[in-house]
Amino acid sequence: MIDKALYHQDYSEIEIDTAVKTMEKSSSPPPTIPAIIDYLSGAPHKVIMVDNTSSGAIAESYPSFLRRGISIVTPNKKAFSGSYQLWQDIFSAAKSGGSLVYHESSVGAGMPIISTMKDFVHTGDEVTKIEGVFSGTMSYLFNSFAPLNGTGSKWSDNVKKAKELGFTEPDPRDDLNGLDVARKLTILGRLAGLPIENPSSFPVQSLIPKELESAKNGDEFLQKLHEFDSQMEEQKAAAQKAGKVVRYVGSIDMASKKVKVGMEWFDPTDPIATLKGSDNIISFHTKRYGSMPLIIRGQGAGGDVTAMGVSGDLLKVLVQLG
Repeated sequence: MIDKALYHQDYSEIEIDTAVKTMEKSSSPPPTIPAIIDYLSGAPHKVIMVDNTSSGAIAESYPSFLRRGISIVTPNKKAFSGSYQLWQDIFSAAKSGGSLVYHESSVGAGMPIISTMKDFVHTGDEVTKIEGVFSGTMSYLFNSFAPLNGTGSKWSDNVKKAKELGFTEPDPRDDLNGLDVARKLTILGRLAGLPIENPSSFPVQSLIPKELESAKNGDEFLQKLHEFDSQMEEQKAAAQKAGKVVRYVGSIDMASKKVKVGMEWFDPTDPIATLKGSDNIISFHTKRYGSMPLIIRGQGAGGDVTAMGVSGDLLKVLVQLG
């Protein structure tokens, strides 16, 4: 069962500092998910479970929480980009359990992407296309590698610097494989009405050279990446010759029901081309907005903005639960 310092049998408040110290010193195994569900569902008042992990096991358990009347607030992408069956189970469980589930920060951290998408759908607008830069890591890499002004630096040097700045995962391949962007596209596509099976069910361009897919770790990958700089230089040069810049984007075309992730060329005046730093940008083309899409641009990653998104969702759920 849960460590006594981390919960009270009468569901009274716990001291956060004490709980943190207990977790840091504890050598006992963590409570099982069923034990957590049983404890929370026994509370004499309505309960919200805030999942700030990226755990696949917890994500798979969301329906069990929701059926027991436990609402969920989370930035965990795995719950909403896993199998389409899990997606359906989550929302049907919320309905049957009278619970709520909010996941604004699963796409764009604190940017109002999910809520905007839901507003389109709930008010009867017709989304025709979604396009954008959904990864702060990819945004930084391409803005540095192929800037609007200047020649930029070598691809491998940019990847190394991005890791030093904390923009990548410990193994940069976890960013360069495109899966993070694919997960976000899966979530938005489902909200728009496409029954996307999973992030592997549409084209996703990996930027990992095939020869380095089997590298032992991130350090070995970075040591050898410079040997393949010419591949990315060719992409940049071809775009420049056409008067364009190359960027890594995700897009959803609702008419053709096509979803894809990869490198695309853009005019220098396009909002996607003018991004700076690690900012994200998402454009929503809808029937109401016509030829001028609604564009949301800003910091799409980071602890502070993600916490803001989670806190905002928590407040919304609190208001609805009364």
